[in-house]
Amino acid sequence: MASKFRVLNLIPTASHSAANCSSASQQNHITCEKQMVLSEVIQAFSVPENAARMEEARESACNDMGKMLQLVLPVATQIQQEVIKAYGFNNEGEGVLKFARLVKMYETQDPEIAAMSAKLKSLLLPPLSTPPIGGAIPAS
Repeated sequence: MASKFRVLNLIPTASHSAANCSSASQQNHITCEKQMVLSEVIQAFSVPENAARMEEARESACNDMGKMLQLVLPVATQIQQEVIKAYGFNNEGEGVLKFARLVKMYETQDPEIAAMSAKLKSLLLPPLSTPPIGGAIPAS
């Protein structure tokens, strides 16, 4: 577990300094860093070039979950990789998976991380339609 903390503690520029975090304790500092990384990932999806790439992939997928996995997921992975590699994560799909696991782990410990994680998920996944009430498949 300690190595996972170190990965997120790799802050490459002064703009990511502890001064941006209002907490004094080491644990709060670590949490703040996670929030900053997650915030940067979310912001990366709003960069015009990335937003256009995601929109094109979504349109090509036509809200088909299989096509979403084939077309949207790789674009989303690339966008995330560009951000998280600056924090010591592997620049392959494995780095994004490790980042996702860390976010999931800290969702329960920090409501702000949980909210940011939900926002990131909403950027990646299509809105799910709920089946109609009593929408069981009839037996034949």
